[in-house]
Amino acid sequence: MTVELDADLCAGCGLCEENVSEIFKTGEYTAELKKTEVEEKLAQRVRETAEDCPTAAITIYEKSS
Repeated sequence: MTVELDADLCAGCGLCEENVSEIFKTGEYTAELKKTEVEEKLAQRVRETAEDCPTAAITIYEKSS
């Protein structure tokens, strides 16, 4: 799985960093990605965070088998 963050949509609320600090960090005005590749152990938390993002700024891409 990979993750993408649209900084133009991000409100900088910090929800993503709170939920998955291994992947997201809060920058000065918006969230930022620490990395784009998501390990399997974090995948479910990243999915839930993307669903909960109030501005839909997080997009996940599932790798096909």
